[in-house]
Amino acid sequence: MGIFERYLSLWVALCIGLGVVLGNLIPSQFTLIASLEWAHVNLVVAVLIWVMIYPMMVQIDFSAIKDVGKKPKGLALTLVINWLIKPFTMAALGWLFFKVFFASLVDPQTANEYIAGMILLGVAPCTAMVFVWSQLTKGDANYTLVQVSVNDIIMIFAFAPITAFLLDVSDIQVPWETLLFSVILYVVLPLIAGITTRKLLSKNDDPKRLQRLLSRLKPWSVIGLLGTVVLLFGFQAETILSQPLTILLIAIPLLIQTYGIFAIAYTAAKALKLPYNIAAPACMISTSNFFELAVAVAISLFGLHSGAALATVVGVLVEVPVMLSLVYFANKTQHWFGEQ
Repeated sequence: MGIFERYLSLWVALCIGLGVVLGNLIPSQFTLIASLEWAHVNLVVAVLIWVMIYPMMVQIDFSAIKDVGKKPKGLALTLVINWLIKPFTMAALGWLFFKVFFASLVDPQTANEYIAGMILLGVAPCTAMVFVWSQLTKGDANYTLVQVSVNDIIMIFAFAPITAFLLDVSDIQVPWETLLFSVILYVVLPLIAGITTRKLLSKNDDPKRLQRLLSRLKPWSVIGLLGTVVLLFGFQAETILSQPLTILLIAIPLLIQTYGIFAIAYTAAKALKLPYNIAAPACMISTSNFFELAVAVAISLFGLHSGAALATVVGVLVEVPVMLSLVYFANKTQHWFGEQ
């Protein structure tokens, strides 16, 4: 791992702080960036997210799907958690906290937007950061590749319908065309670009060509991630400083969701007697979120300064330190599982 992966929480924390500071020092610049929109999509955020996601998509080898039948229990665990449990528990927690526990603290419209942001996080299973969590838990890299590949294919078809269903259940009306456009822009097109790039570079059976490109792209992926974090926290800087209680209110159900889902997945992995190098990354994939997609869709659907966008930004704030704590826990308890 490079210096970015080793000190991930530090870089993200620094960019969060930088975003908040700049957002308060030069708010007019962030207002200008926020105005650069087309079809409800902020162009600067879209470019940064593409810069971040594209290298991740190039890494995904969809030919690995032919091995989907090997060691199916770990894959089944991830798919069940990601698509049959996590979106619905996130929606339920959002409703419980903002419609019941915190109802007197937040107005109904804002509460709906917070719930929407949480739902977007819950329906977006992790893609980009999966490889980092897998590395940190000494996971089986090839098996992680299979899990990510299958998840991404399912996401193309399942993200929009599940999101629309849960938002409708929560009495939040979402324009289907905007949601579908976001899926195409942030999932389908980067996947196609990644597959095409990989195919072109593999024509001469020279794997070094692909590795050279990935080495060149990796810094840009880092720049995309950190730049996105700075912008997102810059857009929400005034709210973050003026309403710290709001950040705490959103963080509480997100923390319960993250640790709760990990507990379910880890217990199930142990019951299924998975080897540690499959169990750990399977649980990390099940627990973490594709926050880049959630943020982008929240901005497209509800706007940069909406409660939904703020909830997804708080998801970024919570995700990295929480996932690192789970990595530490998993590595400390690997003796609970058998070997490969």
